[in-house]
Amino acid sequence: MSEPRIKAGIWVSMALRMGNAGGRFGAVIRKGDPDAGGVLVVLRGREGLSVLSQLRSAEGELAWMRATGPGPVDDATADAYIARQVKFDPDLWVIEFEAPDLLPPFEAKLV
Repeated sequence: MSEPRIKAGIWVSMALRMGNAGGRFGAVIRKGDPDAGGVLVVLRGREGLSVLSQLRSAEGELAWMRATGPGPVDDATADAYIARQVKFDPDLWVIEFEAPDLLPPFEAKLV
């Protein structure tokens, strides 16, 4: 059974509040559809960036994958990935967090 889905705008607000409360300040880089948009999370670490892409597991659970690969990348690589995804999905949200360890400030199953 899949978990209930939260509207994208509400989820983004929650993630930003969690990040700010934990000292991992975040910002909306691109607003997407408030109801059904997907979300990309940019983590800005000491050694570069990592972009997390939202997906659903076979069981319908929310999960995240490191869309730009297992290690940190530079700004240009992250920006190019985001631009490609926005072309594919114009409803996409993009949020960014300061994350020295490249871990998200919210509970996330990384696959």
